Amino acid sequence: MPVEEQKRANPVRRFFSALGPGLVTGAADDDPSGIATYSIAGAQFGTSFLWLAWLTWPLMMAVQMMCARIGMMSGMGLAGALNKKFPRWVLIIVSMALFVANTINIGADLSGMADAANVLSGVSADYYVVMFGLLIGWAIVHFRYYQIANVLKWLALSLFAYIATAFMINADWSEVAHDTFTVKMPKGSEAWGMLVAILGTTISPYLFFWQSAQEVEEHKAKGKRMVAVKAYSEKHELADRMIDVGAGTFLSNIVMFFVIVTTAFTLNRHGITHIETSKQAAMALRPLAGAHAMQLYTLGIVAVGLLAIPTLAGSSAYAFAEIFNWDHGLDEKLKNAHAFYAIIIVSIIIGIGLDFLDINPIKALYWSAILNGLTAPFIMVGIVIVAANHRIMRKHESSVFSLAVVGIATLIMFAAAIGMFVF
Repeated sequence: MPVEEQKRANPVRRFFSALGPGLVTGAADDDPSGIATYSIAGAQFGTSFLWLAWLTWPLMMAVQMMCARIGMMSGMGLAGALNKKFPRWVLIIVSMALFVANTINIGADLSGMADAANVLSGVSADYYVVMFGLLIGWAIVHFRYYQIANVLKWLALSLFAYIATAFMINADWSEVAHDTFTVKMPKGSEAWGMLVAILGTTISPYLFFWQSAQEVEEHKAKGKRMVAVKAYSEKHELADRMIDVGAGTFLSNIVMFFVIVTTAFTLNRHGITHIETSKQAAMALRPLAGAHAMQLYTLGIVAVGLLAIPTLAGSSAYAFAEIFNWDHGLDEKLKNAHAFYAIIIVSIIIGIGLDFLDINPIKALYWSAILNGLTAPFIMVGIVIVAANHRIMRKHESSVFSLAVVGIATLIMFAAAIGMFVF
């Protein structure tokens, strides 16, 4: 029996062999920005937002799977597919907004990583900001796609640190169970803002562009240039990607759940409701949850930053490259795709520079999450239009059910954004 058929016959082997772009994208969603936003939610509002985890998982999964399908069936990244339906000037505005939000995220993520490394080593955070930024930029340019993808998949394991941390504290699990299945609508502008921030950092625009672009990269790495493939192959590839995306988005949302649990039963319970830096959050955990919990929390911040920053910088580069038809891809050498890599390098350099300005990193992370929450539903409208297009999807457009679920997710995000301004 061929190796590929053996993997499909064994459910466990098939599960692990299917993991790829979906796992990386889902894990990258829990970047230091996401961890900071969830930590603020737990510290400020306790367990009142736990119910969001079971709502955001299926919605995030539906959106990411639709983006994956666009990449697999159209042979283009999301920006390239949107370019077929919308004027270029609209996409340039979207890409600029994506670049700005991602660059702020990169700067804040580098700051969070540097603070975490400072807690563990005592070395000045300024050195770590520069070191992490230059290291990540060099690795993206130097290594090829399959090498980067393999490293990112292993870094996804670091997210289990946040799950482990939650079991090291004295949590009231009956209260956790109650608030998990009790929907509590936000009260006041701060609570509505937090709802938008959680949605924006969970269902984020940069993930849409990265997911679809990585599908194209995956096919390039396998020697396919996204020409028409056999229906049998398409069926199994889509089934594998569903497993992949489902696992990645589940991991993303279960981490959100446990970070909120951890900070709700440590920081919030002890009156620490306003967090100014990730270092402050980590240091506060030491006396409340123990040194090991604090170390796991801080190590997780460093690891997820290494995972997320290539995704943030790369998604902006893919968007611009597809709009302007530049040579692009992580398998391309610098001399062949200089404009593509220039976007990545400039974004990281600006991100490094932001950390030497007088900007509160947690507030930057929080407001970038809100910016994502406000822009994401507009992009999701475009995703639905593209995914339903018979020509762009090469006769493999998304099902009515999938379009309906993503449409519901879009309406929820619009409603949350409106609620933030109205209430």
